[in-house]
Amino acid sequence: MDITYSFIIPVYNRPIEIKELLESMQELRFNDPFEVVIVEDGSSDPSEDIVEQFRDVLNISYYKKPNSGPGDSRNFGMKKAKGNYFLILDSDVILPPYYLTEVDKALKQHFVHCFGGPDAAHGDFSPVQKAINYSMTSLLTTGGIRGGKNQVGKFQPRSFNMGLSKEAFEVSGGFGRIHPGEDPDLALRLQKSGFDTALFPEAYVYHKRRIDWNKFYLQVYKFGLVRPILNKWHPGTAKITFWFPTVFSAGAIISVLLLLLGWPLLFNLYLLYLLAVFVHSLVLNTSVKIAAYSVWAVLVQFFGYGLGFCRSTCYLRFFNEAPEKRFPSLFFKNGKKTEDLNQEPV
Repeated sequence: MDITYSFIIPVYNRPIEIKELLESMQELRFNDPFEVVIVEDGSSDPSEDIVEQFRDVLNISYYKKPNSGPGDSRNFGMKKAKGNYFLILDSDVILPPYYLTEVDKALKQHFVHCFGGPDAAHGDFSPVQKAINYSMTSLLTTGGIRGGKNQVGKFQPRSFNMGLSKEAFEVSGGFGRIHPGEDPDLALRLQKSGFDTALFPEAYVYHKRRIDWNKFYLQVYKFGLVRPILNKWHPGTAKITFWFPTVFSAGAIISVLLLLLGWPLLFNLYLLYLLAVFVHSLVLNTSVKIAAYSVWAVLVQFFGYGLGFCRSTCYLRFFNEAPEKRFPSLFFKNGKKTEDLNQEPV
C-alpha cells in the first residue's frame, strides 16, 4: 500500500522542546509530504506561538484539549490525522535528518503494523542526560534493547519513538488509560490481535529526558509499579528478568551487611560490576564525569524500579488488590478523557 505519514506529538507545558523538535523536522531528508499533528494536553504554558513559527515550512495541525494524559492525547491526534501510518513521538526528542527515510525504507522492506525505534544521546546533551541515557540503553543494564539491540521474542515499542498503522489503531482502540505503561500494554494487545511488532534499529531519535535525579528515580519507580499490572492484564508475558532490579537491590543491601560482618565477597562483586559500568561508559562517552554519573544512574534505576516492582507485586499478587484502587495516580479518569472529535484545529 501507499504509506502516508502523520507525526503525532502530545505536549504538556514544553514549548521549548516542541520548537527543537520542529526545527529538526525541518531538516528531514525525505521527498514525500508528511503531516505533523500536535495535541496540547491542557497545558498552562501552551506551544501555540511556537507552532505558528513553522506554519509556512511544515504541514502542521494544532489542537488544544483538556488534560487527559499522553495516551488519550495520542489517540485524539490519530483520530484527527490524515495519514495512514502514525509516527508517535514524545515532545522531548530530536530527529536525525534521515529518521523518516529509515522508517520508510524499513517498512517497504518488511511492513509491520507497529514498530519501535531506539533512543540515543545527542552530543549537545548535558552530562546527566548522557548518563541517564547510558543507564536506560546500555548492554550492561537493560540488555541494550532500548539502545537498538534486537531481543529474543516480540519487541514492545515505546511511545517516545513508535510507529502505528491506522488499521492497527482502529482495531486496538489505541492507548489505554494507564501511564506510564500505556505503550507496552498497546503492543501486547496488538500482538494478541495478530499484528506483528518490530524494532527498527536505524530509526533512532535523540531523547533528551530533561529530568533531574529525583525525577528519574520517580520515573523508574513508576515503571516498576506498572510492570506487575501489565503482567496481570496479560497472563503469560511475565519474565524472570523483570525481577532482576529487585534482586540486584536486595543483594546490594545484603552485601553491605555482610561486609560489616567481615564477609566482603558479595560486596566486591558489586564493586566489580559498577567498575565495569564506569569503564564501559567511559569508553562510550570519553568523559570521567559522565562515567561517574552513569554509575549513579544505574543505581538509581535499579533501586527505583526494583522497589516499585516489588511493592506492586506484593499488593497485586499477595493481597489481590485492584491496580486502580491501590495505585490511582497511574490512571487517568474516564471523566477527563476528551472525546469531542468535532473540535477544529487552532
